[in-house]
Amino acid sequence: MNRIDQRFQDLKAAGKTAFIPYITAGDPTLAQTEKIVYALEEAGADIIEFGVPFSDPIGDGPVNQEAALRALKNHVTLKDVIGLIKNIRAKSQVAILIFTYYNPVLAYGLEAFATAAADAGADGVLCVDLPPEEADGYKAALDANDLRTVFLMSPTSTDERIELIAKQSTGFIYYVSRLGVTGEQAALANDLDTAVANIQKHTDTPVAVGFGISTPEQAKVVATMAQGVVVGSAIVRMIGELGDSDETAPKVGAFVKSLVDATKS
Repeated sequence: MNRIDQRFQDLKAAGKTAFIPYITAGDPTLAQTEKIVYALEEAGADIIEFGVPFSDPIGDGPVNQEAALRALKNHVTLKDVIGLIKNIRAKSQVAILIFTYYNPVLAYGLEAFATAAADAGADGVLCVDLPPEEADGYKAALDANDLRTVFLMSPTSTDERIELIAKQSTGFIYYVSRLGVTGEQAALANDLDTAVANIQKHTDTPVAVGFGISTPEQAKVVATMAQGVVVGSAIVRMIGELGDSDETAPKVGAFVKSLVDATKS
């Protein structure tokens, strides 16, 4: 079974919620990213979102944009990210979701990307700027390689569009909890519980909530509503502040453990 599916199945049986951290691959270095992945797994992360560095990340706020820039200055490419996943698979079976914009995939070649990602041990892909209406070829290539196709929903998604996205999504659905770009927020969206409940009326596919979640307290609240909690900017900011240090992976792991513990409590 695909690792993403297996993880959600096991968590459902245990009555638990998935914790999904986001990191930018290659920030601060590819070697440090690998250490961080093992620390995240040890901390209890269920699925790790691997951000592919891109020069025009329009869906990301300043923290994630700066991380992508640092990785690009290291000349990190999609090919490098796939190679890193292959290295990680020698030591770890944690579920990995590639988080990317479509341009790097298009430049790589759709079928070649899907084959290489699957061979390396990736479990799915979230292509941020590819709408489901334009994704038939993309989805066919990923489905043929047993890669899950995660799509975004937002607070403006109509019931008709929720059904469309749900049909195209496998693994889980990523619900963007607020409009705008990624980034830490002081408070959760007021109508988050209602929005998630409405999505769940249309599909049995797990729903993970992201954008703006940055503290254990917020993670604990979201865990009561959805099947997954995604935290990105707060982790990426910490990595950016610590840099390429022996303390980076342990400190990031400790912070993520506080989020995991809150999510599972």
